[in-house]
Amino acid sequence: MHNVLDMRTALLRWYDDQGRTLPWRVRPEDRVRGIVPNPYAIWLSEVMSQQTTLAHATPYWEAYRSAFPTVVDLANADREVILSMWAGLGYYARARNLHKCAGVVRDEHRGVFPTDEKTLLSLPGIGPYTAATIAAICADEATNIVDGNVERVISRSFAYASPLPKGRKGLRDLAGTLVRADRPGDYGQALMDLGATICSPKNPTCLLCPWQTWCVAHAQGEETKYPIKTKKKQIPVRYGYGYVLQCSGEILVERRPDKGLLGGMLGSPTSAWGDKPTDHSAAPMKRNWEAKGEIRHVFTHFELRLEVFTAEIDQRVDGEWVSDISGLPTVFRKVVEAGLA
Repeated sequence: MHNVLDMRTALLRWYDDQGRTLPWRVRPEDRVRGIVPNPYAIWLSEVMSQQTTLAHATPYWEAYRSAFPTVVDLANADREVILSMWAGLGYYARARNLHKCAGVVRDEHRGVFPTDEKTLLSLPGIGPYTAATIAAICADEATNIVDGNVERVISRSFAYASPLPKGRKGLRDLAGTLVRADRPGDYGQALMDLGATICSPKNPTCLLCPWQTWCVAHAQGEETKYPIKTKKKQIPVRYGYGYVLQCSGEILVERRPDKGLLGGMLGSPTSAWGDKPTDHSAAPMKRNWEAKGEIRHVFTHFELRLEVFTAEIDQRVDGEWVSDISGLPTVFRKVVEAGLA
């Protein structure tokens, strides 16, 4: 039997003692000292940590906070700088939306980052999870915060049997039955921490879990059965060619169109990406290309395999040239590194 109030009390007590300390987080003891959450800092952290680990996202968060102390600073920055600093974090539409959202906050909200869920949902790139998180943490709204960690905790606690992703709405509704007005921000962060540190995907530490008493999956001895997920189809493979043209220690790059994968980012010239390998007769910039092998890179929905070719010229041709490739997306850094090897 799930006693909601007892579950919340146990979770919040655990969070007070065991919750994570994060650079953007205002912990309960901080609140007692009068420190209040910064919605801009929370927003940055939530956008950056989507689809990656906190360990990977945190240095990016620190770099952005240093370069752009306020949302207006971010809005006023050159978009190419924003995109370059995002390189390596992936899902580059988030960076474009980050800059766009900052502009809307500057122009339509006088530079004051909104904290109510309804307004947050109207901003570019902010979805239900991020809006609920910011509103709960910064405005004490009793919102329903559900990310992947929370899905795992709730599905195990209730032995939720509907497979995801189809059953995701029902799982979200189930999570909503536990929401109360008491410390909504701490409760949401506690749930996320529980999933990240105790209720892990493969080896949950059930003996340390504050919800062990109420967890149906634990009672069944089937913790890792949940959440049940529909088996994913094998991702397709796409093929193409990548070109590394060198001149005096610099590399030719091109900016990709805004729309589409890696939109707005700088990258090595490539052929079109297709379902089958093609011949190399259509190579651009007729050069004496030297084959340097294949690189592989996995995106969300497909794997990309590029045959890499390199050439060196004595005089630069028209285009953008760089000597530092740290601002390129990972896939293009792989291309350049293979071409220079």
